Amino acid sequence: MRPVYAAVAKELGEALATVGIRLVYGGGNVGLMGILADAVLSRGGEVTGVIPEALVSRELAHTGVLDMRIVRSMHERKALMAELSQGFIALPGGLGTYEELFEVLTWRQLGFHDKPIVLLNANQFYDPLLEMLDRAVDDGFLSAANRRRLLVAQTVPQLLNLM
Repeated sequence: MRPVYAAVAKELGEALATVGIRLVYGGGNVGLMGILADAVLSRGGEVTGVIPEALVSRELAHTGVLDMRIVRSMHERKALMAELSQGFIALPGGLGTYEELFEVLTWRQLGFHDKPIVLLNANQFYDPLLEMLDRAVDDGFLSAANRRRLLVAQTVPQLLNLM
């Protein structure tokens, strides 16, 4: 992972804690999610982790998170995180990030929630994805209204304004 992504995760965590936004996340202590949780905790912010029991040791559940919810499955994890959250933020990431992002976008399209969904497009990481979504609109696979439901921030301050 490039250092720019770790830096933006830390900046976001510190900002969330500073403005009093509780972090609800997947409960691990590795990668950007670990950096994000550490940054929130370092500033005295609130963190709720949600992790399936099968991943507790594999993902190295964050021992510094006092509100750790252990669930039976990934489906329960995502449902509980969505229930506890007031909005969704996607940092740069891999398959799990994409899967969760598209799931909350689909839920929004279907009217299951009306919460903000924001990509933090650090280092223009999501530019190719945004181009693909724009093409899906152009080619008639995605409505322009549903495309607009995905908000994009280039910086942490911009993200906080969108949330």
